[in-house]
Parts: sequence; structure tokens; C-alpha cells
Amino acid sequence: MTAKLKLAMYCAAGCGGCDISLLEVHEHLLDIVAAADIAFWPAATDFKYADVEAMPDGEIDVCFVNGAIRNAENAHIARLLRAKSKVLVAYGACSAFGGVPGLANLYPVDDVIDRAYTTQSTTLVDQSLRPTPSAVHGAGSAASGTAVGLPAIAGTVTSLADVARVDFTLPGCPPSTDRVWEVCQAIVAGELPASPAIVGAGGKSVCDDCRLEKHGTRVSKFVRSHEIVAEDERCLLEQGIVCMGPATRSGCGGQCTDALMPCRGCYGPAGDSLDQGAAMVSVLGTLIDSDDEDVIRETISQVVDPAGTFYCFTLATSLLGHARSANPDQEARS
Repeated sequence: MTAKLKLAMYCAAGCGGCDISLLEVHEHLLDIVAAADIAFWPAATDFKYADVEAMPDGEIDVCFVNGAIRNAENAHIARLLRAKSKVLVAYGACSAFGGVPGLANLYPVDDVIDRAYTTQSTTLVDQSLRPTPSAVHGAGSAASGTAVGLPAIAGTVTSLADVARVDFTLPGCPPSTDRVWEVCQAIVAGELPASPAIVGAGGKSVCDDCRLEKHGTRVSKFVRSHEIVAEDERCLLEQGIVCMGPATRSGCGGQCTDALMPCRGCYGPAGDSLDQGAAMVSVLGTLIDSDDEDVIRETISQVVDPAGTFYCFTLATSLLGHARSANPDQEARS
């Protein structure tokens, strides 16, 4: 009998949705269990970091890492799993591109912490308290309390590839169930492509998979999706709703646009684009019903929250994100 594979999954700075998405292959979980043993998956089973540290290098056949790299613990475990794994997969938009957590890179990390801890809360009595890499808990003094440690928060959010070599990238927020199962099948069959590569995604854009019809209509203004009732069967962009479909890699099957919701870009840049946001601004420039540069600039300025719209998932790995990241290794309040 062929030896079973050893699979692992780790969640760094993410929402946990990627862990759930692996379970959403439904009855195919039985096929995965038949072909592989779980070597490490803290969200599902009682594994400790010490268990991984005790493994020989290369013990894990394939490791999925989801979530961005936000703190010292994320970076340490990512590097540890790289050493212990034959194949390392950046699973989901946060791991691949920094994801929504990467939008925090628009602000100094101390400002981010202050915002989090000055928000009105009924559970925090002393709002002057802030997390630090080391602290004393209980009994009121260093002599009588218990020393505890917290992972230092990094100055910027980064992708998995910024701290460890990545063999494959499986994008999405979370990756589509069909694509996850396709990748699992390829792993079990030993049919993954040569690395590095993007897997579980297409080579075109979301627009290529979208069912909504395009008529070449140009627009004079942009609106948010809740401000109008979108017409069915008609391209959302041609209705003035900013949809990231033209600048986003295919693979999701156009699920959002199928429900008349604009694509937010979770599968990352389409084609060979290095900057998803810049590519989308170029698309909008050709869509506006004017050839006057001032009018085009003014119309694009109508887009509310341009950073959150054009770089919702990819700011950390974009050209803009790299320009803003002065010192990724800086730690807050260390």
C-alpha cells in the first residue's frame, strides 16, 4: 500500500475562513482522509508548535498557510513550516497578497493599535493599556505575577512569500470550493505543475467568466453598489458600479457578479499585471464618457475609498504597497 501523504494547515493573520473552505469540499473530505493524514492543523486538531519543531525537515508533504504575516509569531511559524514541508502553499488572498489586513499598511502601526484600543469597549477598563511583547499578569507586581509574552507586531503586513519561499499560490477569499478540490486532487495524484506557480485559478480575468453582457457603454459617474438597483444581464461597470473584474484573475467562476455584486479582486491581479489597482484605474479611464484628462481625473475621484476599492486584497504586494513600506522589520512598541 502506498504511504499516505502528510498534510498541514496553519492560519496566520486571517479571519479563519480559509480553514473553513478546506472543509467545504464536503463529502470529498473522505477522499482526502483516505489519501492523507493531518500532520498539523491547529484550527481542527490539538497540535502544538513543539510537535512541528520535533519533526525532521521535509516531514510534511504539503502545507497550506493561510492568513497574512502580521506579527513575529506568524513569521516564525511560517519559516518553521517551510523547513518542515516539501511543498508550501500560500492559501487564500491574505497569504498570497496580504489581503484585507494589508490595508493597515496605509497607517503607522502604532496608529492602528491606538485605533483598536481606543474604540469604545465595555470590557477594557483602562484604555491606556496596550499590548507589549512582554508583560506581567496577576498579583500586581513583577515579583508575584506571572510573566507572559506576546508576539511583537511587525511594522507592516506582508504576504507569506515575503518571509518564506512559496511553491504554489492558491488565491481567493476564500478559494472557491471547486478550485480547492481540484488542487487537492492534483496533490494526491502527484500532478501539481512545476513550481513556483499559481494553482486553482485561471489565466484570464473575472470578466471572461462573467455572465453579464457588455455593450461598450461609457459612463459619466461612478456609484456604490447600494446606491442603485443594478440591472440584471448588464455589465456592472457599464452601470457605473466599480467592479474589479477586468483587473482580477479568473477562477472564482464569477460568483459575485452572478449575484449582481461587484468583484472586489480577491483572486489577485489578472495576467502579468504587477499592480492590480493601477490596472483597474487604466480600465476606468477608458470607460469614462470623455476624452478630456481633467474630466477623467474628476470622474475617477468620485470613487469612494480608492485604496480599499482598488487594493482591497493586494495593497501589501502592490507597487504602491512596497513604496509605502519603509521598514517591514520594524516592531511596534518593542
